[in-house]
Amino acid sequence: MSDTSQELPLVKALNAGLRKALGDDSRVLLMGEDIGPLGGVFRVTEGLQADFGKNRVFDTPLAESGIVGTAIGLAMRGYRPVCEIQFDGFIFPAFDQITTQLAKMTSRHEGKVSMPVVIRVPYGGHIGAVEHHQESPEAYFAHTPGLRLVSPSTPNDAYWMIQEAIASNDPVMFFEPKSRYWHKGPVEFSASASPLHSSRVVRTGTEVTLVGHGAMVNVLMQAAELAAVEGTSVEVIDLRSLSPIDYEPILASVHKTGRLVVASEAPGFVSISSEIAATVTEKAFYSLEAPVLRVTAFDTPFPPAKLETPYLPDADRVLEAVDRALAY
Repeated sequence: MSDTSQELPLVKALNAGLRKALGDDSRVLLMGEDIGPLGGVFRVTEGLQADFGKNRVFDTPLAESGIVGTAIGLAMRGYRPVCEIQFDGFIFPAFDQITTQLAKMTSRHEGKVSMPVVIRVPYGGHIGAVEHHQESPEAYFAHTPGLRLVSPSTPNDAYWMIQEAIASNDPVMFFEPKSRYWHKGPVEFSASASPLHSSRVVRTGTEVTLVGHGAMVNVLMQAAELAAVEGTSVEVIDLRSLSPIDYEPILASVHKTGRLVVASEAPGFVSISSEIAATVTEKAFYSLEAPVLRVTAFDTPFPPAKLETPYLPDADRVLEAVDRALAY
C-alpha cells in the first residue's frame, strides 16, 4: 500500500468522497431522509453536517418525489445536489420526477439547461431485510435516455466514482451495493484508477468471461477462484457503468474466450443482463463458442429474508453456468 492510500470499508470511502466534493465546490449539497445528525441509515454521511453545516447537508421530509423535485430546482439555480434514497425500493415515489423531468430537462431545453444531480441508491440483497429494502431496480433507469448509471464494487471505486458523478453535468444514478458497505479495501487518494463510464478486467482468464456489477463482482471472483481449482481459467469484468456500458473490454474478452456468462442480483427478464447478452451476440457472434448465458435473481418479487439465499445468484449458480458454457 502506497503512502497515499488507506484501507477503508466502502461506506467510509463514500463518506470521504462526499467530504472531498463538499470541500472542493461550495455548490455541492447533500439532501435526504435522516442524512444530517444521524448520518443516514448506513452512516454514509456521518459527520458531514457537523463539518459543513445545515445549509450544505440537510434532512428532508419523507417524500422521495419532493427530494428529487427540489434537487431539480436547485440544479436549475446552479447547485449540484446529491440526493440519498434511503433504500432501493423507496425510489418509486420519485420515479415520475426522475424519468419525466430530471432525465429530459436538458433535452427539453435543447442543451441550455444542465442537470448536475446525483441520486444515491443503496441497492441489492444479502442484508436480511424485507421487500423494498433489498431490490435491484437499476434496469428501470438504464432504460431511460438522459440518465447515467454507475455502480462501484470496491472502496477505491466508491471514493472516486462519487466525486466524478458529482462533477458530471448530467444526472447520475449512483447505485451503492449495500451488502458491500462494510467490506474493506485499499483506497488510493492520489489518482482515479479508471474513467467513470468504463468497465474493467479485474481477473484475467482464457476460457470463459464473467461479467457483473456491484456486489455481484465479488461473487464472480469467488466463482473464478473455485473454477481455477477445477482447472478452468475464467476472466472477470466489472461493469462499473450500467449506462452507458463500456463494451470494449467485454468484446475483447469474448473474442479471446468464446464464452460469456452475465450475472446480476436483478431479475433476468428485460434486464441489463439481457441487454449485454443481446449486444455481445450481435457484435461478437462469430467469436462465440456457446450461447451467452445469464445468471440472475428469479422473476418474482423479492422474497422474505429467509429465502434470499436461494433467490440471489451465488458462486455455485455461476459455476453451473460456466460448466454449461464449456459443455457446448
